[in-house]
Amino acid sequence: MRTSIDWEALSLKAVFGLISLITIFILVAPTVVILILSFTGEEALRFPPASYSLRWYAALLDANELQDAFVISIKVAAITTLVSVVLAVAAALAIARSRSAFARALETLFMSPLILPALAFGFASLMMFSLMGLRPSIMTLSIGHIIVCAPFVLRTTLASLAQLDPALTDCSTSLGASDAYTFRKITLPLISRGVISGGFIAFMASFDNVPVSLFLQDTRTQVLPIYLWDIIQNQLDSRAASACGVIVIMTIILMMMMERVAGFSRFIK
Repeated sequence: MRTSIDWEALSLKAVFGLISLITIFILVAPTVVILILSFTGEEALRFPPASYSLRWYAALLDANELQDAFVISIKVAAITTLVSVVLAVAAALAIARSRSAFARALETLFMSPLILPALAFGFASLMMFSLMGLRPSIMTLSIGHIIVCAPFVLRTTLASLAQLDPALTDCSTSLGASDAYTFRKITLPLISRGVISGGFIAFMASFDNVPVSLFLQDTRTQVLPIYLWDIIQNQLDSRAASACGVIVIMTIILMMMMERVAGFSRFIK
């Protein structure tokens, strides 16, 4: 018995398969290139390296300014993540419990920093803090990062709350439990994966943020991405490649840990 071949479906699959391969290559190739460059044994950055060595990874141990920038980035990212989680979870609970048009408008307002151009927001934040008489500091830098990172936590938390059966919280309330007890014992454990996933995304977004940091930092609060950009632009320092290699490796490890603990990929689809 002969079966007809659906050439149109096969062609469509082939086209989408090719597009997928090209997209994966474009996304992965820069990461592979920087990882290879991080092991160069030469003074200058060029691809492919003429020789391979761990010398630039060892040089990071003596790079005091780079280490200071790394510590500041970690501090700002940690503050941003903590505050973003608290604010976003509270906002998500209020939005999820309401069916009014105001709640939908509030959700749109909270998500707007993801739509507004980051450079425009960074410049506007700088002008606002200047009018308030505040000089660039870790506090102002953290505030800027919180505004642009909290929407990530809000989105994943709302996704978790949408999957939460309202009957569970209703039963807790009908049995006499307070709202605080219900949140602590029922709601939070059930939405914890969404909150953790959003917190992880917020941490990485803050750590890697350039547009907002560019306007809200000064010489005392220079973050790692801006510092790496400066040494690449002015010196073409090979330590930048090794620092990026460390960041890529750490990010991959953290992503694997988060996927195992929280399955966060479900919340970013």
